[in-house]
Amino acid sequence: MNDRRLLDAARAGDEQAFAELVEPHRGALQAHCYRMLGAVMDAEDALQDTLLRAWRGLASFEGRSSLRSWLYTVATNACLRAIERRPKRVLPVDYSPAADPHEEVGEPLVESVWVEPYPDERLGVEDGLADPEARYEQRESVELAFVAALQHLPARQRAVLILRDVLGFSAREVAETLETTPTGVDSALQRAHKAVDDRLPERSQQEVLGSLDDRRQREIAERFVDAWVRRDVDAVVEMLASDVAVSMPPMPTWFRGLDAVAGFLAGDPLGSDNRWRGVAIRANGQLAAGHYLWDEERATFAAHHIAVLTLDRDRIADITFFINAELVRRFGLPDELPHTPR
Repeated sequence: MNDRRLLDAARAGDEQAFAELVEPHRGALQAHCYRMLGAVMDAEDALQDTLLRAWRGLASFEGRSSLRSWLYTVATNACLRAIERRPKRVLPVDYSPAADPHEEVGEPLVESVWVEPYPDERLGVEDGLADPEARYEQRESVELAFVAALQHLPARQRAVLILRDVLGFSAREVAETLETTPTGVDSALQRAHKAVDDRLPERSQQEVLGSLDDRRQREIAERFVDAWVRRDVDAVVEMLASDVAVSMPPMPTWFRGLDAVAGFLAGDPLGSDNRWRGVAIRANGQLAAGHYLWDEERATFAAHHIAVLTLDRDRIADITFFINAELVRRFGLPDELPHTPR
């Protein structure tokens, strides 16, 4: 059944036709919600809100724009409503100054204010640009630094930048989505460019990873996992850039520099009696790992955190440990790993 027949059937109340109509757009819409909101759980909720509102409002879709454009309008407004209800999300490096490794790690914040990682398998984006008018490549636009930078923008500026520079919509289309003027869109975009560019590294992770072949990328990821599992502080430190930063949301504490990071690693995570298992994965278009910590009471390795690696050439310039077992599950990883001798 072609799109026109599906649309007609959906308007007549056929839920299956509606599901088939929107299915090709689901992954990209959820990635859009993630860019807007900075958290996979929030993005899932916004996507469900989008699909429900699209189903209920299908009669209002007159076909003057494409179905894709209309769905992004619904999704963008769902995200804007969600932003009004909660504080912006950040990373620890934007929340407080770097800590002394000899001090106690701060208590986790009860309030959910942290940007979260996103599984590559669920991105629903292709390589390259979504449209010739776009400024940022699809995978570049879900990198951790980019998503974190977006969260510092006012909500409508955030929407303008994503719609114009990531998705390639025209100023007129964005103006219709946000009920403003093309001139207002262009003005908001200029302000957004300056704010985001000031927070982004010189090279995106797609540029850095593109300079490394697949074998070298796998080697870096597997070497990191292996060193972590062996609790080999020196081996981990050997992989790091001199100005490396390490953070661990939901704790606000983070560290900068080789000495500080080495001191931290030699403490609780790798210098204690902790026993680890791990698996190399991808998150936000970047190298990552899912780590499991031995749970004596359950006699198993339990899901513990997702580590997202940011590279500078072939060195690790940033590690963000997202300590949240639920996030591990959302990457399609098991809740636990059986004990196997190493």
